[in-house]
Amino acid sequence: MKVGQLLSFVDDGMPEHVRGALAQLQDSAPPMAPELAASVIQRELGGPPEAIFRSWDPTPMAAASIGQVHRAVLPDGTPVAVKVQYPGVDKTMEADLAQLDLARLVMPTVWKSLDADAITTELRARLTEELDYRLEAANQRDFAHWYAGHPFIQVPAVVCEMSTKRVLTTTLAEGSRFAQIEGWDQHQRDLAAEAIFRFVYRSLHDHLAFNGDPHPGNYLFHGDGVVSFLDFGLVKRLAPEDRTMTLEVARAAAISPDPKVLRRVLEQIGYFMPGAPLSDEVIANFSGMFWSYMTEDRPVTLTADWASDTVRRYLFKDEEFREVDRWGAIPPQYVILQRITVGLFAILGRLNATANWRRIVLEIWFGEPPATPLGELEASWRDGVCGSA
Repeated sequence: MKVGQLLSFVDDGMPEHVRGALAQLQDSAPPMAPELAASVIQRELGGPPEAIFRSWDPTPMAAASIGQVHRAVLPDGTPVAVKVQYPGVDKTMEADLAQLDLARLVMPTVWKSLDADAITTELRARLTEELDYRLEAANQRDFAHWYAGHPFIQVPAVVCEMSTKRVLTTTLAEGSRFAQIEGWDQHQRDLAAEAIFRFVYRSLHDHLAFNGDPHPGNYLFHGDGVVSFLDFGLVKRLAPEDRTMTLEVARAAAISPDPKVLRRVLEQIGYFMPGAPLSDEVIANFSGMFWSYMTEDRPVTLTADWASDTVRRYLFKDEEFREVDRWGAIPPQYVILQRITVGLFAILGRLNATANWRRIVLEIWFGEPPATPLGELEASWRDGVCGSA
């Protein structure tokens, strides 16, 4: 299901009927029987849902890979969303991950020099974390705290007393789904895309964390750039040195392009073997695919075709980059970062988003003045937060 969710919006070149079928995995996977959901509530919260909540809708409002979400109302009248884990999915998933060597299944066909064991360990650890809703609750509490009062980034609050390892209760967020905003006018889509972009880049820079599960089902849209962010089960925490190195890559790849510096940084991180028989230009051109949209100081439109082509060229290479297979790799600590990069590209491409992405990155990562009206709103909020600290 994770692969299906990603493919449904990353590869725009798939036949439409295939992509449409996979898109159902974004927020409407097949639900479990109402009795099963009720049994989880009984076991985790100590009573049937009708006794625990003032009201409970047995029909899920969304369903995904390891759980489904029900609408309910707390005894004090607060509307909430209650995520209920499928019974037994933890044992099934743990058994699958123990037997399935995820990295060896796919990655060696893409990167011959990849440390498959390390990649498998990282993927298994991150995916297993999703099974414990207590970890997700802690992640979501962090993000809700970091963005409290933000003018356009909203994160539902966790209701701690109604949350356990297999049940997660949060305040209810309502808004338009991704499929709906694809029909909005382009200005509104641009604002929504900028909000998502800022959320990703701000979280990486300021908080050394990001939601590693970017797909359309994890957003609700309210217009004028206001977005609610859902599902914090797969969150990757970075070390300060990871942020430093990522900023150095961005600078050498796009802000002040320098192939020699870029090669040195990428080798230091572990993306390329030191001294590999690849030219600086080949490494810069290959690695620069993920940064090309911010090299020029002008508005750039990101399309679905561009996103699909970039991902395909990166994963499967063309003749120009064929030798990269032998000498390139993905450092384990950056596996989930690659996933969110690919997902972010797909989201922005589907929205046909236009912005001066360079200016926004310079603002968020390098401390330059606000680049857009949303940036000005965010700067005012940050001034208020810092002033009250």
